[in-house]
Amino acid sequence: MRSTKRALTAVSATAIVALLAGCGGGGDAASDDPNAKATLTFVAYGGAGQQAMIDVYQKPYTAAHPNITFTNTSPPDISQVKAQVLSKSVKWDVISLAPGVATQHCGELFEELDLSNVDKSNLVEGTLGKCYVGNWINASPIAYRTDAFPDPAKAPKTVKDFFDLQKFPGKRGVLTNLQNGILEYPLLADGVAPGSIYPLDVDRALKKLDTIRAQTTFAPTVGALQQAAAAGQVDMFILPDSRLVPLMNDGTKLTVVWDVTVTALNGFAVPKGSPNRAAAKKFVESLVTPTAMAGISEALGVAPVNKASKPNLSENAKKVEVFGPVNTGQTVAQDVGWYAKNFDSATTKLNNWLVG
Repeated sequence: MRSTKRALTAVSATAIVALLAGCGGGGDAASDDPNAKATLTFVAYGGAGQQAMIDVYQKPYTAAHPNITFTNTSPPDISQVKAQVLSKSVKWDVISLAPGVATQHCGELFEELDLSNVDKSNLVEGTLGKCYVGNWINASPIAYRTDAFPDPAKAPKTVKDFFDLQKFPGKRGVLTNLQNGILEYPLLADGVAPGSIYPLDVDRALKKLDTIRAQTTFAPTVGALQQAAAAGQVDMFILPDSRLVPLMNDGTKLTVVWDVTVTALNGFAVPKGSPNRAAAKKFVESLVTPTAMAGISEALGVAPVNKASKPNLSENAKKVEVFGPVNTGQTVAQDVGWYAKNFDSATTKLNNWLVG
């Protein structure tokens, strides 16, 4: 499994090098006219999630604003943003990321956003930041392939079960993205109460992860782990609701463990020096409307940040509705303030552990 982990890390590193090679050049002068003709480069995590954003966000926006078109790429690596900003050759306009990252690097790597025109009356607290716009709440529950544990009486039921290799043998799958609970879940399994998670004890979390390391695939992207789950390469995994729904839609039989579930606000930011920053800002403002929220919730099963949104969820989306009746357990919302101060240091510790 160590070789699998290193292979995934190598693939990620190769992708970064390739993207950096494409980021050279002088770049265009930034436009402060939100109505100017522009092609926005939109960066997210690829796969079914990004396709949903193309269908729900981009196509309707272009239909309403013919001056704006989009080009898509992935993944949204923060080191890419830093390289582009420092070289003054910013090619990206809108990037999907954790709000804590945007907050920690607000004004340095990301544009400050004037969001005074946004209707805030129905928005969940924390949806709007100085340098980000939240677009949904992701839940990253523990789930397992039903065929791996066909007897419900002998199947995993708690976070602790995910870390119990003797009672519940099988391959695990965990995302290395800090937004998906890689630090919170091991602390919960180690006995930390849900209400006492923050400030995160990163060293303790990594020590607990050591106990399942040999049987775990650490995937660098949600798409990679989604594919591993679909192919039967992992038996139990921590994957966001936005990827569990496409898995089920494609016929994968899985069961969600509703014990304690980590949720995170997903957001969008505009890289500092974006050549189309005004148009990009106008676009991200549109993502918190009730219509946009309903569409993306219906497509991916994520929770809307606009309380006026009334999504009509499919049966599969209802199975991962973290704030719906299916969730009989508790939730832990990631602390944006803690991550805003500690995202870089936590990332460094995690990356050192992954390659160690």
